[in-house]
Amino acid sequence: MKGLSFVALFVVVLGVFVASQTLYVVKETERAVVLKFGEIVDNDVAPGIHFKIPVMNEIKKFDARILTLDSRPQRYLTLEKKAVIVDSYVKWRIESVDKFYTATSGDEINANRVLTSLVDTGLRNQFGERTMHEVVSGQRDSLMTELRDNLNEVAKAQLGIAVIDIRVKRIDLPPDVSESVYQRMRTEREREAREHRSKGLELAEGIRADADRQKVVLEAEAFRDSEMIRGDGDANAAGIYSNVYTQDPEFYEFYRSLQAYRESLGSQGDIFVLKPDSEFFKYLNQAAQ
Repeated sequence: MKGLSFVALFVVVLGVFVASQTLYVVKETERAVVLKFGEIVDNDVAPGIHFKIPVMNEIKKFDARILTLDSRPQRYLTLEKKAVIVDSYVKWRIESVDKFYTATSGDEINANRVLTSLVDTGLRNQFGERTMHEVVSGQRDSLMTELRDNLNEVAKAQLGIAVIDIRVKRIDLPPDVSESVYQRMRTEREREAREHRSKGLELAEGIRADADRQKVVLEAEAFRDSEMIRGDGDANAAGIYSNVYTQDPEFYEFYRSLQAYRESLGSQGDIFVLKPDSEFFKYLNQAAQ
């Protein structure tokens, strides 16, 4: 019994070993090639369970999903020879498995290194043909589309991969250029502020001069109107006095004399040098008699 159990165990272990050496699985997210002594004999193995000949055959599997290459920011020159720092990324996947394996030995790192070089060259050429305004806003979409199409053709021919998309995440100015740009912007804003300030002072002087002119005009018109009103009042008063005088000259003369006494003798310390029989003391002398 012990001998049979050992034999059965040996057969099971041997079967598992043989199966592990002859069977292999390709997942839905993978692409694979079959090598026979290092030569590709099947360049696109479908997903599923497959057989291979141990020792003679070797299986190379690759990720068939869309991969992302996030490049380090690079410095490029625009058409005006202005430097910019560009941060970009690329979406790619394996298109031809045998060509990808032949070009990169199946190493994703090698593929990323070659693709990085292609992207760097493409971005350098595209930025060198456009101005700063065009690469920042004006033609950014067309730049990315043209670069993706060109890079896709080269990558398929050289690496067997398809470039799905390429995008620029951000475009910055180098620190030295940024400082000069900020300084120029600051100078421009200060110049504009001085212009606005001078225009404001000029406008304020005009408003102040106009206000002074209006003040003088208003005062002159008010003085003219007051003189006219005063003249009319004096004329009316003179007419009234004349009318009263003609009605009773004796009373009017008496009333005017009282007014003269009140205005002349109302303050202490006033001195008059007049004759006692002066006409000014007419009514006072009559009152004394």
